[in-house]
This record gives sequence, structure tokens and C-alpha cells, in this order.
Amino acid sequence: METSTILNYLLFVPLAGALLLMVFPSANKNAIRYFGLFTSLVTFIISLLVYYSFDSGVYGFDKFQFEFKYSWISDLSISYYVGVDGLSLILVLLTTFLTPLTLLSTWNSIQIKVKEFTFFMLVLEMGMIGVFISLDLFLFYVFWEAMLIPMYFIIGIWGGERRIYASVKFFIYTMFGSLLMLVAIIWLAVYASSSTGYFTTNLLELYKVSPALGLDIQTYLFFAFALSFAIKVPLFPLHTWLPDAHVEAPTAGSVILAGVLLKMGTYGLVRFCLPLFPQASVEYAGWISLLAVIGVIYGALVAMVQKDMKKLVAYSSVSHLGFVVLGIFAFTPEGMQGAIIQMINHGLSTGALFLLVGFIYERTHTRQIADYGGIAAVVPVYSAVMLIVALSSIGLPGLNGFIGEFLILIGAFKSPVLSNWMYAIVAASGVIFAAVYLLWMYQRIFFGPVKKLELRGLTDMNGKELFIMVTLIIFIVWIGVYPTTFLQMTDKYSSALVNSILSVNGIIIR
Repeated sequence: METSTILNYLLFVPLAGALLLMVFPSANKNAIRYFGLFTSLVTFIISLLVYYSFDSGVYGFDKFQFEFKYSWISDLSISYYVGVDGLSLILVLLTTFLTPLTLLSTWNSIQIKVKEFTFFMLVLEMGMIGVFISLDLFLFYVFWEAMLIPMYFIIGIWGGERRIYASVKFFIYTMFGSLLMLVAIIWLAVYASSSTGYFTTNLLELYKVSPALGLDIQTYLFFAFALSFAIKVPLFPLHTWLPDAHVEAPTAGSVILAGVLLKMGTYGLVRFCLPLFPQASVEYAGWISLLAVIGVIYGALVAMVQKDMKKLVAYSSVSHLGFVVLGIFAFTPEGMQGAIIQMINHGLSTGALFLLVGFIYERTHTRQIADYGGIAAVVPVYSAVMLIVALSSIGLPGLNGFIGEFLILIGAFKSPVLSNWMYAIVAASGVIFAAVYLLWMYQRIFFGPVKKLELRGLTDMNGKELFIMVTLIIFIVWIGVYPTTFLQMTDKYSSALVNSILSVNGIIIR
């Protein structure tokens, strides 16, 4: 397989698998499931080939590998242009890793329209990969919008009682921000023509011309992009769509939503907002960091009072992603590294929490914390796995959550842009609050007397469920014990990006 075309295979294998599913008889559910799982595993293997061929020593935030370019709309100089660097590759790996595990988790929970569900999951995987590897802003926008369609149907068809409301709210929120981003993309492409002589949406060419914009223009364009990404993160106070979408989505939808889709927002901030508009990014870093810190505390406090396990985990995402945004806008290599690795950590830990909530819901058909109690003696394996995952989400040293939060807090303390240490100090209290809401939930569900007679008949995790969770826990421990494996992928990228932005603003890292 040629390295110049390998990203095409990575992108189009899920699409080809989804289209081939259409010839399968709808009644043959197991064949559909096996084929969908096979397709996602092939995609994961291709992503591993990209990883093993990737050169982590390539230096620069504008240096990409495995580039492939094909003229698409020649009159507008719009191309099908893809490539990866450490940032996009690590998120592609997260996508291709979680998708087969998610499909495997739906083996028993999804029983209606299995073919359509698997089709949408594979199309969604293609859209997510496309977002991370696009090097043309028009192509990026196409994948960004196309990804909404399968998730809309996944929530709207296989979700809970208020699924239509949740799916429409999710769609409208994201579409609103995206339209402003489209206007900004067109403005940038027209502006670039004054330097290049032609209309272009090529990201690498825009990297060269956009920093020359004045602060006023950068501000307008920065917020047009940032609003779209902040909604997706979601950054406080643009988070209100998230709890509804998570609670009403099927378990698989919640895992992908938390594990990958939310990272598109933070990815967009790093890939587009910072390098395209370096002056505006620094100018408004304090305000955005303030919203991030508010989100850390607000998400944690609201999570504490939730009665529904799934809604508790949903609000925890608001808190955890606030940490990521704080790390990004600290403008230090440590903060940026911490933000990137925390994207992965959140995808693993929160994805695992949603899976575990789904596993117990399939058995009891309730997510209300008050309906449980004392089940540690009934399902000891499930209880042990839940404890490990909860501790990883809290940030216990030795598990994945710790290293990300540690680097983010170091970056916030050292930040040459955030002059006040209170950002880091207040954000650090979010770690304490996370311990409160997760351990309190754990205590009420697993300890004390068994509240209901039917809970005594609960069955523990089966082989399939245990395989999924052990696979996730391996990486949870791996990142916690030896994070260098993952940090080295984005080390040089983080330093190059931060130094470039600070040099444009005349700031020297102390």
C-alpha cells in the first residue's frame, strides 16, 4: 500500500463497507453486525499502518505526512487534499479504536433496523476521519457538516423517549455555528487571492497569509470559527445541547459523541483558530480561559446533583473539556501537550463510563442512581471495572487522567498569556469536585444494602463486555504509566505551534 494513497483507504473503507451493507438482507442481523465490525477493524488496521509509518521527528505545526492532493473544483482551486500530523493522527487512532468497540457493544442492545444503524455508524466514522485529515477548508467543512447527518439519525431513531427533541437540538446548535464558519472560510479564501492571485481554501496557503490580517479582522474571523468549535466542545455557556443528546442517544451514540465528536471542537481550535488568527487568539485567551474554568466548576457542580447516571457522565464532559480548552489557551508547550493527551484520555474514560452505564441499563432498564444500592456483592467484576474507570476519570496518578490534568495545570501556571494564577488554582478544584460526584455516585450504586429484590438476580459482565472494557483499561493504564508513547507524537507539533503564535505576538516564554 503506497503511503501517498493510504489515507484514501483509511477514509473510504468505512464508506465502501456502508454501501456494501445495502445488499445484505435486513433479516440477517448477525451477518450485518459481523460485516460492520469487520469493516471497522480493517479501518483500524489501516490507521495502525499509518501510525507505524509516521515519522514523529518531523518538526513544524504546518508539516504534514502522507499528503494526497487531487483537484476537485478547479475553477475555485478547491482540492481533495488530505494529510496527517501528530495531532490529527492521534485523533484518527482514537476514532478507529473506539468504533469497532462501540459496534461490538451494540450486539444485543440494538435489535431494530440493525442494517441502517450499522450503515450510519460506518458513515459517521468516515465523516470523523475526514474532519481530522482534511487540509482544505472547504473539504473540512463538507466533512464537518456531513458528520451531523448520521449522528442525527442515530439519536433520532435509536434514542430514548425525547430523541426527536434531542436530535433536532443537536443539529440546530451545530448548524448555527457552522454557517458563520462557512462565511469566514469564504472571506479568508477571497482575501488570500490578493496574495496568491487566486481563490484558495488550501489550509497551508492560508496559514501563510492570514497572520498578516489586522487584529480587528482577525477578531471577527476568529470568533466566527471559534463559535462553531465552542458549540461542539461544548464550552460554557454553549453546552445545553449536550446533556439532552447524551441522555437520549443510544449507548453507542453516547460513546462516539463523547469519545470523538466533542474532540472535533478542541481539534478545530488548535488546527484552525490558533495558527490562522494568532493575534486574536492571544488577545482573547483570557476570556476564553475564564469560560473554560467556569465550565470546569459548573459542569462538576451540576454533575453532583444529577439523579440519572448518564446525565451525570454527560455533565462531567463539560467539566473535563473545560480543562482541555484551558490547556490550549495557556499557550505553553506543556499546556498544549496536556490538552491533546487529555482529549484522548476523555475519549477513553468517558467512553468507558457510558459503556458501563449502558451495560447495567440493559439489565435493569433504569439509570436512576436511587434505584440501585449494594450491587458490588452481586456483580463484583462490573464493580471493579467501574471503580478503575471512575478513578481514571478523576485523575488518579497511575491512570490516564492524571497526566493530562497535570500538564494542563503546569501550562496554566507557566502561561505567558494568562497572567493570573487563579485560572489554574480554580481549575484544580475541579479535580476535587470530580472525585466528589464520581465517588459519591459509586458509593450509592455499589455499597450499602441491596435496595431491590430484583437486583439480587443481576448477572455480571459477560465475555464480550469484559473484552471491551479490558481493551479500554489497557490504554487507560498505559497512558497513566508510560505516556511518552503518546506524548512523543505531538511533542514537536505543540512546541512549534506555541512558539510560532507567541513570536507573532512578540512574547517570549519565561
